[in-house]
Amino acid sequence: MSDSSPVRSVVPVVDVWCELQCPDCRGALDDVRALRARYGDRLELRLRHFPLEKHKHAFAAAQAAEEAAEQGKAWEYVEAVLGRVEELDRKGEPFLVEVAGELGLDAEEFDTALIDGRHILIVDADQAEGKAIGVTGTPTYVVDGERLDGGKSQEGLRERIEEIVDRLLAAGEGA
Repeated sequence: MSDSSPVRSVVPVVDVWCELQCPDCRGALDDVRALRARYGDRLELRLRHFPLEKHKHAFAAAQAAEEAAEQGKAWEYVEAVLGRVEELDRKGEPFLVEVAGELGLDAEEFDTALIDGRHILIVDADQAEGKAIGVTGTPTYVVDGERLDGGKSQEGLRERIEEIVDRLLAAGEGA
């Protein structure tokens, strides 16, 4: 008798609390890329928004990232914007639409989304959840309930995340 319901291992999740006008988050991109390269689809990296008041365009950038996700290019958009933080500082919301166009996304729809605020609730919910779990700055990672603050230092963070993910993957395989 064969069991037709295979046991599915649960994919570990790393929540990446990020702000798209944050130079420290730009520095964290190397870690995010390395995690994606190492684990591929065995790990889910979830972008979570935590716009800081000190950055004038961060809230709009978070909304734009949600529009990019809706159009299928969340991480590509995040990387493109973070790679040019200074331009976001200088140009503001028009820069967010410009990047969308450069990536082949519907720039008009981006502009409309920023005007009509269709993604505000998602950004607000992320920010509220972040505050509730003790996120105070960006980048901050949460994996298996453990909060790792990258705003103070990125040193050793990726290694710590990998330790936790490796442990979770090993436990999932043994289930």
